[in-house]
Amino acid sequence: MSTEAGPHRAGYVAIVGRPNVGKSTLLNALVGVKLAIVTPKPQTTRNRIVGIRTLPEGQVIFLDTPGIHEARSTLNRRMVDVARKALGDAEVAVWVLDVTAGITRGERELGRTLAELGHPTIVVLNKSDAAARPALLPLMAEAGALLPGREVVPTSARSGDNVDLLLRTVIAALPEGPRIYPEDELTAETERFLVQEMVREQLFLQTAEEVPYGTAVVVDSFSEQRDRGLLVVKATILVDRESHKGIVIGSGGQRLKEIGRRARLELEAFFDVKVFLELFVRVERDWAENPRRLKELGL
Repeated sequence: MSTEAGPHRAGYVAIVGRPNVGKSTLLNALVGVKLAIVTPKPQTTRNRIVGIRTLPEGQVIFLDTPGIHEARSTLNRRMVDVARKALGDAEVAVWVLDVTAGITRGERELGRTLAELGHPTIVVLNKSDAAARPALLPLMAEAGALLPGREVVPTSARSGDNVDLLLRTVIAALPEGPRIYPEDELTAETERFLVQEMVREQLFLQTAEEVPYGTAVVVDSFSEQRDRGLLVVKATILVDRESHKGIVIGSGGQRLKEIGRRARLELEAFFDVKVFLELFVRVERDWAENPRRLKELGL
């Protein structure tokens, strides 16, 4: 298959990096729709998230991944395993660096890992709008030393600067081949997973600093009432401690209502249908150390 501009290209691209460098914001910008949840808190992404961008010259299946970090808990080890497996499944890697944080020891270790893998790798200097142009030059040089001969693209996922350039660079690095997914698909994720993530995003945004990492969301039921143009969802927020249950619910249930209200608006915008969302909160101690529960959550 080919186009007037040349051969058609398609393949899998792993977006990797340390926590909180902007990988999920970049995925959303590259795909052109919000698929991955975004919060200011590190380690928001827990699962591999698939976003698909189809253009006449190629189809890119992006794999957004959890931040690679020193993992201590079972949950965090599973998250890092997800990221490393995505690298193994991909033909191309996009290594995202935060220019405001520089290249740390952890970044250098990841750079050496990418060099050893030998994948075509594109280095993204993200949040470049937050730094003066001369400040980028030492970062570009150091990234180039870690991965010689690789493309380095200064980008701002938030403002959209150079996102189109990055997309073209990614497509050029892919192997020749036909589309892998239908051209109108944007993700390979299930609707239940997307609901789970949108509720969890609001949970992160609306609760105190220590709470989100001890929480998870399980979708109990998901049903479409086509005759009424309605999506009915029931979901349970798992918390690790009794004290966290009170924080999530809030005084008079107000915080839980606000989490539900904001998540419902996100869901209605994404699915383009009215949504009835009912949330429950349940204490499940040590859920993050329970292999069975983690497997149910896709980890």
